[in-house]
Amino acid sequence: MSRAPVFKPFTLALIQLGNISAEKSANLQHAREMILKAAAGHTKKPDVIVLPECFNSPYGHVHFPVYAEKIGFMPGKPYDVAKSDSASVKMLSSAAKETGTWLIGGSIPERDAANDHVYNTCTVYNPKGELVATHRKVHLFDIDIPGKIQFKESETLTGGTTMNFFDTEFARIGLGICYDIRFPELAMTSARKGCHLLVYPAAFNLTTGPLHWELLQRARAVDNQVYFSMCSPARDMSAGYHAWGHSMVVDPLGKVLVEASEGENILYTEIDPQTLEDARSGIPVTTQRRFDVYPDVSEGLKE
Repeated sequence: MSRAPVFKPFTLALIQLGNISAEKSANLQHAREMILKAAAGHTKKPDVIVLPECFNSPYGHVHFPVYAEKIGFMPGKPYDVAKSDSASVKMLSSAAKETGTWLIGGSIPERDAANDHVYNTCTVYNPKGELVATHRKVHLFDIDIPGKIQFKESETLTGGTTMNFFDTEFARIGLGICYDIRFPELAMTSARKGCHLLVYPAAFNLTTGPLHWELLQRARAVDNQVYFSMCSPARDMSAGYHAWGHSMVVDPLGKVLVEASEGENILYTEIDPQTLEDARSGIPVTTQRRFDVYPDVSEGLKE
């Protein structure tokens, strides 16, 4: 594994996207407009822009197969965006290139051409518009809280089998999607592999959101002494699934740096390496772990 880049200050923007409808082309157009707005709407152009989970379609297991697109990305191999079957990939690539920013493209339903399985997949683009990384949601959202919410992603989705991160010129950034946050091993593995920031496009609901949305992000940030962020769709009470909203960024000391409310919004924050350095030098858990007592969860990582 290559060495992580030197951690440098950068600006992060989260798009809490609203107006997600049943019409994919309209969703893509609106997402594109918001990416351009995010790139131009701050005193300093952001270095990284983030979209939410399932930004190109309604959220729901019945919708995933209908809206799924073939991507065909293979890590380490050249990917020709112009020949991609995915309209979402083409739009995101174009927007990243036009804005000259790194773009974490939320997630979209992906259909694997080899086995016809459908995944919940995050795609990442560099400022040239090149697709450089993907992450397939590892842990599927199968829950049943009596009298409140029942949801079973595994009815139509398949879980991913790898953890993923990517390197920029200013940081190593780890990826997850929504329910992945409830499994601390994934975040810890990313941190152990040198990630400075973890970004999880997500869509908690009105039951799990008030319970655990902030708690989990602050816990993962403090556990691993990293920056942590989840980017949600805006809340739409006319939709079949009611997202919590409240996109946020948490620093390595567990402080919430910025938080949205429920509606469509663009958030900006500065990511400062000094805070991470202060956290790790003041409370040096990263060097005090006892792998003679318990195992290192990052050992034997499947890449």
